[in-house]
Amino acid sequence: MLIFGAKGLAKEVLEVCLESFERKDIVFYDDISSDLPVKLYNEFKILRSREEAGKYFKDIDARFILGIGGPELRGMVYRNFEELGGQAFTLISNTSRVGSFGVQIGKGVNVMLNSVITNDVIIGDGVLVNQMVSIGHDVNISDFVEVCPGVAVSGHCKIGSYSFLGTNCTILPNISIGHHVVVGAGSVINKNIPDGCTVVGVPGKIIKTMYDN
Repeated sequence: MLIFGAKGLAKEVLEVCLESFERKDIVFYDDISSDLPVKLYNEFKILRSREEAGKYFKDIDARFILGIGGPELRGMVYRNFEELGGQAFTLISNTSRVGSFGVQIGKGVNVMLNSVITNDVIIGDGVLVNQMVSIGHDVNISDFVEVCPGVAVSGHCKIGSYSFLGTNCTILPNISIGHHVVVGAGSVINKNIPDGCTVVGVPGKIIKTMYDN
């Protein structure tokens, strides 16, 4: 199993991986950072080039897990590594609870520690559901959304692709959030938000749109 990234979130992903995978079967990938050791924690090999990753996918294990944040970056890596022969793997922590009925979860999704996903929830490809998140019934979260720790998404909400829900924000019931929206940490969203907006505060107010210079 290859974890893309070797810093930050990737180290948290490792902890979830160890719930289901043998230590010897886990490697990391980072072709950017120059300050990394040969092995992370003196144990886990770090691949440093696309050529190494492609060979790993072909000869050892085609699966990879996204160990990075950022909606756009996650989308780019997902596409690039699938083109390289990888298969995006959905990782769900054993400490999280996923509803038994009507739940659809896409490829390349992370569900981190102690989160709750209830029934009739749709989660698209490449979504990051961080730790201590609550997702209510009949919610639809589109591709490559990042849901930060402590977020509460109430029932019957829709979250557009490539949006970012900041730490501890709350989305009230029946709210639609557009694509490429940024919701600030701690915000409470009580009205629909169009595409490309940044919204902060209690209640949330739009402070920037994609059309601003």
